[in-house]
Amino acid sequence: MAGAGRRGPMGAAAAAPEGAGRARPGGGARCAVRGARVPPPPPRRRCRIAAPPLRRCRRSAAAAAPAPSPVSLPPPPPPPRPLPRCRRRRPAQPRPGRDPPAGPRAQPAPHPATMSFFGFGQSPELELVLSDAESRRRVEHKTEEGKKEKYFLFYDGETVSGRVVLTLKNPNKRLEHQGIKVEFIGQIELYYDRGNHHEFVSLVKDLARPGEFTQSQTFDFEFTHVEKPYESYTGQNVKLRYFLRATVSRRLNDVVKEMDIVVHTLSTYPELNSSIKMEVGIEDCLHIEFEYNKSKYHLKDVIVGKIYFLLVRIKIKHMEIDIIKRETTGTGPNVYHENDTIAKYEIMDGAPVRGESIPIRLFLAGYELTPTMRDINKKFSVRYYLNLVLIDEEERRYFKQQEVVLWRKGDIVRKSMSHQAAIASQRFEGTSSHGEAKPPGQPAENNGRQ
Repeated sequence: MAGAGRRGPMGAAAAAPEGAGRARPGGGARCAVRGARVPPPPPRRRCRIAAPPLRRCRRSAAAAAPAPSPVSLPPPPPPPRPLPRCRRRRPAQPRPGRDPPAGPRAQPAPHPATMSFFGFGQSPELELVLSDAESRRRVEHKTEEGKKEKYFLFYDGETVSGRVVLTLKNPNKRLEHQGIKVEFIGQIELYYDRGNHHEFVSLVKDLARPGEFTQSQTFDFEFTHVEKPYESYTGQNVKLRYFLRATVSRRLNDVVKEMDIVVHTLSTYPELNSSIKMEVGIEDCLHIEFEYNKSKYHLKDVIVGKIYFLLVRIKIKHMEIDIIKRETTGTGPNVYHENDTIAKYEIMDGAPVRGESIPIRLFLAGYELTPTMRDINKKFSVRYYLNLVLIDEEERRYFKQQEVVLWRKGDIVRKSMSHQAAIASQRFEGTSSHGEAKPPGQPAENNGRQ
């Protein structure tokens, strides 16, 4: 039939003219030719394959939580975890009669190769012994800390000899070294320039060549007729010292031992030792004349002098004489001066009158003095001054300084201090130009000396 529609394989119309039947929600489309109903399509088949079970999410709740909005505040940080308690294990108490007493734990010994590499394999001890240590004199000398210690005394030109004793702590182990030497050194050390030591004497003796030792050794040394030009000195800004130094040279660390000695320089009696005489004062107020018997004194000497008042128009309360040590260090613009008052000696108390003479007698043996040093190696100087001080009732001070030279003499002939003072007074009074001005009580002293 020409107008009939063809049925497809599923029973639906293959083609339908425009305006043919419409689909209804309750059934199939109606046929445009006969009005027959088209059967609905068969229902879809369900898949009988079982779906896999859902897996649980193992992420933490913090990760699974939704991200906060940019406006909201961040969550607070978690509270800090408490620190674990340190539980000390109490040592087990030994049971009496059952457990042996517990001894110290043995530490593992370091490897011998490591010990020898770092220089810890063998540690020797050095000792310096003088050949005449039993008979040589020892004197006290001040250290940097202000303490007094005893050292062996040497003089210029003396021979310094002794031995170096090397003791091994572990006799079964060997000691490797790069050489052993002993030195005699004289040096000047300025406290404001600690890094630089100025050596004016340096003598070296080689005791052993590089090698190794397995037992303790002793080495003899001798420095013949050593020149020691300066005296040992320890001041406020400088130190001059002599010392012996033994050195065991090693690959990493050297073993060094030092021993200080003290040197005294002896002087002969000066050929010219004139007296000091000077007239000083204030115009129309005070005129005095002072005189000292000598200008050069040895360290155990007695200063004898007198003060003669020519004019007195001010009220003097008392008068004293000071010994001042002036230490000068450095050269050029870097010069430092240090004044130290060694002694204060009151020679008058009360107001003097015109024509009165005041005697002076000052013993130097009781004070810590050194010889005068001038331009020692162009590094420092030490000078001494006698400072005459007058103080009036208004606490005004009038003073006059006069330099004196101190020197050291040998202790060949020892005399008592009173005998030295008597001789000095007799010489001074015999050469005095003021015969009429004698201190009170002088005739009794002369009778006592006779």
